[in-house]
Amino acid sequence: MLDAVASTKIMTSTLVELQNVVFLAGGKRHIDGLSFRLARGVMTVIMGPNGAGKSLTLRLLQGLIEPAGGSVSWVDGRGQTDTAPGRHRASIVFQKPVLLRRSVAANLRHALSVYGVPATQQAELVDKYLAMGGLLDLKARPARVLSGGEQQRLSIVRALAAEPDLLLLDEPTASLDPQATQMIEALITEAHARGTTIVLVTHDPGQAKRIAQEIVFIHGGRVTEHSPADQFFETPASNAARAYLEGRLLL
Repeated sequence: MLDAVASTKIMTSTLVELQNVVFLAGGKRHIDGLSFRLARGVMTVIMGPNGAGKSLTLRLLQGLIEPAGGSVSWVDGRGQTDTAPGRHRASIVFQKPVLLRRSVAANLRHALSVYGVPATQQAELVDKYLAMGGLLDLKARPARVLSGGEQQRLSIVRALAAEPDLLLLDEPTASLDPQATQMIEALITEAHARGTTIVLVTHDPGQAKRIAQEIVFIHGGRVTEHSPADQFFETPASNAARAYLEGRLLL
């Protein structure tokens, strides 16, 4: 249940709904009755203190881990639901890029092969997505010698090459300088403008203010607030969110 949650939402159709989700590990409830809906086509930012369950929420959405209770339900274009995340097009990008020991182009070609794209179409798509990420001039370079920001942009365009309905991003600009952060935010914004639903985890209020349409605030494995971004920052409705934004300890 939400405590004093703002009820106003951006009005659009639901893509994914989490209902009373529980996740257990090491005998502890890390996710404890998590409930919220993701709106199709909306840029949602998840915020909350360390250990709140933000990254676990992304993994639950992706289907990398299974809940011990509750459900993660996907809604198709006809309003039909199911709980099989593997059957839906979702891509996830982690804070630390995971790249093959190959060239920039070969990393993307490998992903396209995994996605089932015919070899005859891969060269064109490699150039298309590398251009989107501002990496076309680096296509022959070994991926692991790229800068941190370049590696993260490669990870994002590789994920986008799957043409996902949902792109999940776990602190993609952590430890990056302002210029690299700006380029990644521009890439994310472009993907959103093309119709991709995006969920991004960040600790940076400035970043959330720049790109979020909705904020989901998680504390203690539960959603304590879900509201439009401007409302969240101007008048946070929950005590936990107010304390977080003021830099106070959350107990």
